[in-house]
Amino acid sequence: MNRYCAAIFLMFCTLTSRVSAMEEHEPNYIFFQAEQFEYRNQEGRDSLKWDAQGWYGGDYNKLWLKTEGEKPAGDKVEKAEIQALLSHMVTDFFDVQAGLRYDPEPNPRRSYAVLGLQGLAPYYFETDAALFLSNKGDLSARFTAEYELLLTQKLILQPAMEINLAAQDVKALGIGAGVTDIELGLRLRYEIRREFAPYVGVNWERKLGQTADLARRDGEDTEIPSLVAGIRLWF
Repeated sequence: MNRYCAAIFLMFCTLTSRVSAMEEHEPNYIFFQAEQFEYRNQEGRDSLKWDAQGWYGGDYNKLWLKTEGEKPAGDKVEKAEIQALLSHMVTDFFDVQAGLRYDPEPNPRRSYAVLGLQGLAPYYFETDAALFLSNKGDLSARFTAEYELLLTQKLILQPAMEINLAAQDVKALGIGAGVTDIELGLRLRYEIRREFAPYVGVNWERKLGQTADLARRDGEDTEIPSLVAGIRLWF
């Protein structure tokens, strides 16, 4: 793990210097957002979930750092991933991204090359699509979309969706070829300040196809509904 962390840190430093060189005449900024930092009540299998990202750069080129994961209550971290990406603006609303991803959990650990597209789709849907090629040659993809519905100036309803796909079976990670799982969420937040907003909501995860078959074989749940409460913050 330390070897992979050192490699990601080295890439982060290299890309930072590259972004700075490319943006000599463009002001650079730093942005960080914890989209989800929440406690999930899951009928006896409660957990802490995080999903955060930040970037350094200007309008055209940015260095992104993303992380997400889940830790069951009273147990060790079950899922975790870190991405270090370099992005370039290709339209007024979309950036193409490329870089590395490392998953310290679950075992066996994996590292990935990443190619993605992130931005604001028509009708103000925030989208993020990415392809992942692992160090074992496994190809997978992820698509996420979110929408913000302003009920008042401070009260916002946010539906969200995530779909994961795999090109082949990866039985060591409990993954089957095809659409592996889908996650749907609905969160209602109150912006005390735009940078700080507590929220409550519901979330639903469902494993599909061969991935669901592998989960049943191992005695795992294929469907997980949960109530959530958390904080969204950015600076």
